[in-house]
Amino acid sequence: MDSLSKLSIGASGWGDELLLGALMTVSLAIASVVVGLVIGGKLAFLKIQPNRPLRGIAHGVTLLFRGTPEFLVILVVFFGLDILINALLAAMSIDLTVSTPKFWAGALGLGLIFGVYASEVFKGAYLAVPKGVIEASRALGLSQIQTVRQVHIPLMWRYALPGLMNLWLVLLKDTSLVAVIAFDELLRTAKVAGETEREPFIFFFAAGALYLLMTWVSDRAKGRLEDHVALVGRN
Repeated sequence: MDSLSKLSIGASGWGDELLLGALMTVSLAIASVVVGLVIGGKLAFLKIQPNRPLRGIAHGVTLLFRGTPEFLVILVVFFGLDILINALLAAMSIDLTVSTPKFWAGALGLGLIFGVYASEVFKGAYLAVPKGVIEASRALGLSQIQTVRQVHIPLMWRYALPGLMNLWLVLLKDTSLVAVIAFDELLRTAKVAGETEREPFIFFFAAGALYLLMTWVSDRAKGRLEDHVALVGRN
C-alpha cells in the first residue's frame, strides 16, 4: 500500500507528474501529426507526379528516413536546428544564440517520420479511388481541379483513414523516443520517479497503464471516425 501511495496526487506522490507527462505525450503526438500530415501530403503529391525527377526526390526522401533509426532522426533535428538557426543569425550579423525548444524539435523529428509513412498511405489511397467515379465526375462537367478537390480528395480520406489511424497509434508510443533529448514526456517522467523513489517497477507499470488507456481511447475514436467516413461516403 505504501508503494501505491507514491502514485497519489499532490506533494506526497507522483500522480500529478505522471498525468502531466501523459498530457505532454498527447500534445507532442498531436503536434507531430499536424507536421506529419503536411509533410506526408507534399511527398504524396510528388510521388503521383508524371515528372520522374520529382518522383525520384520524394522516393529518395522516403528511403532516407525509412533507413535511418528514429532516435538518430530526433537527435539530428534537435542539434541540427540549433546549428542551422544560429548559422543564419550569424550570417545576418545578429549577435544572438538560440536553443531549439525540445517540444518542437521532438514534434518536427516525429513529424518527419510520420510524414514519410503517411505519404505512402496517401499515395495508396489516392490511387485506390475508382477510375469510374473520376470519369463520371468529369462527364458531369467538373474540371480536373474541381474533380480533385470535390471528388478525389474527399473519397481518398475514406481509404487513408485506417492507415493514418494505425500510424497515430504507433506515433503515440514513439513519443517516448523524445526522452533522448530530455523532454519530460510520460516515460521519462516515470523513469525519473522510479529512480528517485527506487521503485522503478510501479512507476513503469503506471506509465504502461496510461499508454494503454490512451491507446484504448484512440482505438475507440478510430472506430467512430471510420463509421462516420463510411456513412458520409454512402451518402
